[in-house]
Amino acid sequence: MVKINLKSLSKDGIFDFIESLGLPRYRGEQLIHWIYKKNAASIDEISEFSKSLRNTLNKHAFISNLELVKNLKSRDGTEKFLFSLNDGQTIETVLIPDKGRLTLCISSQVGCALGCRFCLTGKLGFIRNLKSFEIVDQITTVQRIIMPKKITNIVLMGMGEPLLNFDRVVEALWRIVLLVGISKRKITLSTAGITPRIELFSKKAPEVNLAVSLNATTDESRDKIMPVNKRYPIKSLLNACRNFPLSPRRRITFEYVLIKGLNDSREDALRIVRLLKGIRCKVNLIPLNQSGSDSLKRPSERTILEFQKILMQNNMTALIRESKGSDILAACGQLRGGS
Repeated sequence: MVKINLKSLSKDGIFDFIESLGLPRYRGEQLIHWIYKKNAASIDEISEFSKSLRNTLNKHAFISNLELVKNLKSRDGTEKFLFSLNDGQTIETVLIPDKGRLTLCISSQVGCALGCRFCLTGKLGFIRNLKSFEIVDQITTVQRIIMPKKITNIVLMGMGEPLLNFDRVVEALWRIVLLVGISKRKITLSTAGITPRIELFSKKAPEVNLAVSLNATTDESRDKIMPVNKRYPIKSLLNACRNFPLSPRRRITFEYVLIKGLNDSREDALRIVRLLKGIRCKVNLIPLNQSGSDSLKRPSERTILEFQKILMQNNMTALIRESKGSDILAACGQLRGGS
């Protein structure tokens, strides 16, 4: 008999499974609580169940877990977790402490097909999509490791392009909100700009925060660092952002990796102001994290500050985001699913 992975089941699927064993529905609620709130690693950990009930469940099902291969800790407190999946593939997940928050940066794919020049993940190429439970498992596994500390925020900014794993990511987000219990206001999905999926995402997923990797102000310069722009150029991307529904006090975040001599000029800053006019947004300026394997360079501190000043002088919210964990290759663009 093939055992069922309980984490592969939706909420309704768990109730159906429980009822198929002739058990009362409330056992399903208990099972969900232990898997997603108490982060049980096995059925035998569910002390609320009798030994007889645990034995019955063990005959038919199991609770899957990611295997921790390596855990690295940065000087700034950032932690990177290398996890092995059931098929031997590996992914990386990053825990970032910041002013009372514990943000977990999770992956949605093994590798990535987009090939952005500033991102090490893209050098792997695309290997496969993560399943919904593998996306959520990053949260439950890290939470189990760091107890009694608690993850407060989730960002889908790890390995992969979330909107190219659309159905599984949407299902994972619903589980994170409804089963894990993390507020949708504390979840952010980052995309390189898969324009048709942005509109669909607003209709299918919980109302989480949207971040868009812009990174350039002309198609010519964006083509050089983000091949996806050749299919979904800046104009179509920003039209999708303008049409993205935002409830009061919510904004789209535009991520802008600053690269010396490519997108860091005064003209680039002024073009950002014009391009984003009419979009309720903020801009996160991210000085390039150099990987040592490309000709791309980080701008000077003076250039970074001047770029921010121009945006702010034009009434834009512009924050400089220094990525944490660069000494362990855990910063923005440095995840590669390896040691």
